[in-house]
Amino acid sequence: MTLTEARKILGLGPDEDPRPHLGEFRAVRERIADMVRTAPNEELARRYQEGLVEFDRALAAVREYLEALGLVPRLADVKMAEAPSAARGHAVFVDENLVSDQVVLPAVSELPRDAFAEEDPEPPRVRLFRVLIWSMILLSVAGFAAWAYLQVEEERRLSRDARIAFLERQGAILIENRRWPEAVESFDEIEDIDPTSELVMIGRRSIEAGMEEEQNQFIGYWKGEAIAAFEASRWEDSEKAARQVLDKYPSEKELKALMGRITEAKREEVREAAFASIRERIAKRDFDAAISAARALAEKDEGAAPLLKEAQSAKDKAEADLLAARDLMAQAAAMDNGEFDPMALELMREALSLAPDDAEVMARYEKMAAYTRTIRIPGDFKTVQEALASARDRDRLVIAEGTWEGPFLISAAVELEGIPGKTIIQCAADAGSVISFKAGVKGARVSGLTLRHLSFDAGAERFSLALVRDAQVDFSDCRFEQGSGHGIAVTGGGHAKVLRCRFTENGWNGIAAMGQGSLLVAEGNTLDGNFQNGIEAWDGAAVILTKNKCSANSRNGIHADGGLASVTILDNTLSENREFGMVLSSAGEGEVTGNTMGKNFLGGLVIKPDAGKVAVKENMLIANEGPGLALGKGLSSEPYAANRVTGNKGQEILKDVDLSAVE
Repeated sequence: MTLTEARKILGLGPDEDPRPHLGEFRAVRERIADMVRTAPNEELARRYQEGLVEFDRALAAVREYLEALGLVPRLADVKMAEAPSAARGHAVFVDENLVSDQVVLPAVSELPRDAFAEEDPEPPRVRLFRVLIWSMILLSVAGFAAWAYLQVEEERRLSRDARIAFLERQGAILIENRRWPEAVESFDEIEDIDPTSELVMIGRRSIEAGMEEEQNQFIGYWKGEAIAAFEASRWEDSEKAARQVLDKYPSEKELKALMGRITEAKREEVREAAFASIRERIAKRDFDAAISAARALAEKDEGAAPLLKEAQSAKDKAEADLLAARDLMAQAAAMDNGEFDPMALELMREALSLAPDDAEVMARYEKMAAYTRTIRIPGDFKTVQEALASARDRDRLVIAEGTWEGPFLISAAVELEGIPGKTIIQCAADAGSVISFKAGVKGARVSGLTLRHLSFDAGAERFSLALVRDAQVDFSDCRFEQGSGHGIAVTGGGHAKVLRCRFTENGWNGIAAMGQGSLLVAEGNTLDGNFQNGIEAWDGAAVILTKNKCSANSRNGIHADGGLASVTILDNTLSENREFGMVLSSAGEGEVTGNTMGKNFLGGLVIKPDAGKVAVKENMLIANEGPGLALGKGLSSEPYAANRVTGNKGQEILKDVDLSAVE
């Protein structure tokens, strides 16, 4: 570069001394170098770098000239420092000696006259043009710098807006996926970027609404699970479901109340189990153990006092029954001449039913029963079917403990005798009744057997466990369980006497009697959990029902609809049935006395007009979920005033009710 060109770049006149301007040159150079470092983009940084290089070249030319004149010290080495650009990494070359303020300048008077003469003097017009050009360049550079600054700010604004848009979308996705803490972080960052953004308020409201919806769904689901489990008496499952909510939301009132109900239900379940255990001991005639357990329970639970009384009464009755059995045994013994006597054997059967655990009574019964032919299975015959095929009237078939496959048709007036609870006869539901009796059989007896179906038939026509059609049969101490139809069906003029049997979970009624001339005599039986009624009679069948217990059946405890046939229903206990304790739909005459009907779901006793001739008195209708007594249209309440009706949740007595839908 020539000295003239250098002077033009630095803005010096032809005769102007450059030395006084060295400090200014240094400041100008630093501004250009700073522009290189802070350039907003690569292109502008490159242009600034090119200008800095030209400026350094001009300074270098001036220095060489001054060194040649001896006006500045000559350096052995010229150090060029490389300074990295702060923003872009561009090289910036600096001649520190040239622009140093420490340069020693000789006085102007000491310089030669032509020390600053130009090699190629420049005309004034050219110099003016050069100044104008450099002014325009400086203005352009300043304008470009301002434009670059605005561009940087615009880029920053766009970047900020893009970040906010991204955070908004991200927050919406997180809300949709219920990731609440991360969604909160997204909208917190938006607030940090722009504290005035409405998106923050909208996002936070969406989070709050979503969390509330999730909470409601969570509570609703587990509340439903808890209630369903509670209604199914699955206390542990109900408590576990309720805890799912209460662990998170301990103030949830409905589930807190449910937890209280669960605790009470579990306590009641334990209480009922204790009651059932005592009653089981009474049923097994273990009276002393039952009394001891009832007394211990009564010390903690006042409600057990009646149970203690029941156990004591059962023991007293057993002792009285034993005395009666001994008396009957004495009468039979007086008639015993070593030959079969049906009257003497009947006395011994009655004695055995009163005192089944008495060894002396059992021995006398076995002795007198042996006067008839006794067939033992297995022993005399391998199967029940083979024994029945050879049996004659009055034969005694003793079936050993075990499970035997039916069905069996009994065609003779025999006695089938098993071990209570241990001799089981069963068959498939579609194979027929487990046992049935040929028409005309009179005087057959069944005792100590458990009858059941192996499957369930939901059809309109179902087989009963025992079928008595036009026959006369006595059942005692048997169990009828899980029959597809009725436990016992008495039809076609059949007569059945049922004593001390249990009917459980049968598909229709526990015992059913139907048809003109049919008669059911049932005493001391337990009928619970059957899918229709405990006992039902209709279409002309007569019933004599005494001291039976019908509970927890899906319909009524007892339903009598015998038309003109008579009904005698005495001292039965009918409780906790899903409909009514007793329904009297029709009867020619009869008596309903001394029965207790309590805690039935729809009510205690229903009497329709066609049963208006039946005397209903001295019954206890207490604590039913519906009305105690419901009277059909036209029936006055006066004939029923002798009944005790109290503590029922519905009206105590409903009169003039349309009972057409009640069966």
